[in-house]
Amino acid sequence: MIKNEKTDQISDRKKDREENERRDLMNRLKRIEGQVRGLQRMIDEDAYCPDVLTQASAVNSAINSFCKVLLANHIRTCVANDIRAGRDETVDELVTTLQKLMK
Repeated sequence: MIKNEKTDQISDRKKDREENERRDLMNRLKRIEGQVRGLQRMIDEDAYCPDVLTQASAVNSAINSFCKVLLANHIRTCVANDIRAGRDETVDELVTTLQKLMK
């Protein structure tokens, strides 16, 4: 669900994902979850700051990669289908989403 910036509400729209897309996204999230647990363990074990920062950078990179894949899938499916159906407001939604991602 996506929070609407103007109304501060979560979208009730859904996305029917192909099984391979769902599996890929979930695998990426599970790897990220494992990396975050590794960060927690490093802090718990008093790891040296540059080592923690290196791991944190890897987590950040993995999240960015997840977002790129999800965004590409969104543009190819949801956005394209909405534009074909005449729902031009989807372009404004995409622009808002891109602005949030590029903060």
